[in-house]
Amino acid sequence: MFSFGKFKSSSCSGVSRRAFVQAGAALPLAAHLAMPESAYAASGRAKSIVFVWLWGAPSHLDTFDPKPEAPQNYRGPFTTIPTALPGVRFTELVPKLASRADKFALIRSNITHDGGHPGAGTYGFTGYREGRGIEIQPSWGSIVARHHGPSALPPYMMLGNGIPRDVVKLIDGYGGGDWGQAYDPFIVKCSELGEIDIPALKLVDGITQNRLASRQSLQSQLDNIQSSVTADEFDKWDYKSKQAFTLLTSRNAVRALDLTEESVELRQDYGQSSFGQSLLLARRLVEARVPFINVNWSEYVEAYTPNTDFGWDTHIRNFDLLPSRHCPIFDRAFSAFLDDMFDRGLMDDTLVVCMGEFGRTPRINKRASRDHWPGCYFSLWSGAGVKTGQVIGASDPKAEKPITRPIEPTGVGVTMMDCMGIDSVARAELNVLPDGEFIHELF
Repeated sequence: MFSFGKFKSSSCSGVSRRAFVQAGAALPLAAHLAMPESAYAASGRAKSIVFVWLWGAPSHLDTFDPKPEAPQNYRGPFTTIPTALPGVRFTELVPKLASRADKFALIRSNITHDGGHPGAGTYGFTGYREGRGIEIQPSWGSIVARHHGPSALPPYMMLGNGIPRDVVKLIDGYGGGDWGQAYDPFIVKCSELGEIDIPALKLVDGITQNRLASRQSLQSQLDNIQSSVTADEFDKWDYKSKQAFTLLTSRNAVRALDLTEESVELRQDYGQSSFGQSLLLARRLVEARVPFINVNWSEYVEAYTPNTDFGWDTHIRNFDLLPSRHCPIFDRAFSAFLDDMFDRGLMDDTLVVCMGEFGRTPRINKRASRDHWPGCYFSLWSGAGVKTGQVIGASDPKAEKPITRPIEPTGVGVTMMDCMGIDSVARAELNVLPDGEFIHELF
């Protein structure tokens, strides 16, 4: 017996990779995985987007928008340091990124309109709020996936431990929304050791996750799976299961997921963390031309709650967790990612966007930490023609609100989509993002 997604099939005789492909062709497989309106516009600045999501919301004052002249109960205990940009200072917690400030553009005037994690998460992934009695809008990655169409590797891949959530609720807007599950992300988990786990693969006595690192072993397992899969049986598999098996039958796709091809030194540069190794995997997926790659800091938003994986939600221990855990991991991994991408010449046609769902309270709370703050936060942008080495926007002296044009999630989405060639005409055809102001200062 083997299990694949939601479908189980008894087995008695061997089925080869060729037999599986023949079964898929009889359906045909391409028809099952095809997406409507999939003409890919190659005229955009970017061929891929890497959307790095700092789930839980890092403090802007304690990282990229310090206010050393603010009162002590605002500015916090961290000193500021110079950056590669004259007159621009970050806090001491991000020294590697400070020395690389010429490799990205920093926006200090992002805002959102929801103070809760799931709601702000949906807003940050779709440009629309939850709870308005309207249909669930597709996420940025889903829009790109529909516009791009099918390929050997899924067009929208989410790297992380799972769909972003707090303890009780998922982000509603992480996937295809009312477009359907065909446009949901294909999730790949990556451990701190670079071990790959694909939840859509649920094979028993067949393919196991640790065999993904050995293409020879994987091929042997594909050829030795016991089954008598017919076209009718294959038709019962859910979409993601078909997509996962199709991925495994592509040598290039499997190779893209194999971090053992990277040198030990480079993997160490990224750091032994799930976030760092996921960023390294993202670089490999850019090389494989996956259109939209979402790298999530964590599945759960909570930074200090049992049975979660340490997001940036530092209502308590903010000034302990940031210097001891969060910022060192982020500073090391994201710096290594930028270096690697630039060194390989991948930034000319790759857009990198890094942000969370909101900021944190400028005024330090009674627990000596910071709470949610939708009124002002930061984002980092690089590649695909972005004018790096600049700071866009500014906040007031206490970092409570922008004193320049506020950048809303709709503007983030419009700018990313435009870079992928999904212009206003294409968005109108897809009926997405009718509003939103392009961030012209970036280019």
